[in-house]
Amino acid sequence: MTDPAAPSSPVPAAAPAYRVRPARPADVRGIRDLVQPYADERILLAKELVGYYEAIQEFQVAEAEDGTLIGCGALHVMWQDLAEIRTLAVARQWRGRGVGHALLEGLTARAQELGLRRLFCLTFEVDFFEAHGWGTIPGPAVPPEVYAELLRSHDDGVAEFLDLARVKPNTLGNTRMIVDL
Repeated sequence: MTDPAAPSSPVPAAAPAYRVRPARPADVRGIRDLVQPYADERILLAKELVGYYEAIQEFQVAEAEDGTLIGCGALHVMWQDLAEIRTLAVARQWRGRGVGHALLEGLTARAQELGLRRLFCLTFEVDFFEAHGWGTIPGPAVPPEVYAELLRSHDDGVAEFLDLARVKPNTLGNTRMIVDL
């Protein structure tokens, strides 16, 4: 039997104790600190500080109420309709609380604002991305003429997307995944 004094609709879930926002140069050391444990385990690639500063405009961060950075991720445009989700990391003590989901959602929204139609990533977290509608890349992901242009890029992420042999040591055994927006 239900309690007549109980509200008829479920109580909304409490708002998360964090927010996702664009990264600022002052966040670079915090981003590096989030990534480093995963880099030590060969899950993510470590970068030099200068690399983070150069790419700061690509990053979003998740920030706890006390100002601590608890997650990060970057959106790197690769082509007219294609970008890579890079450096998606969540502090271990915050995993399982929706931080990765919120970051991926924010990066996806930014990709849509830019008019992109597809997102790519290299990941060990296949189940996480599959739960968000991503799939593995079955073969060539771009037409031959785009492939030829992308070959001119000096960016290792582009080379990883193309599955070039020269970056195989960098891919760490990750799965190449893609989603249509």
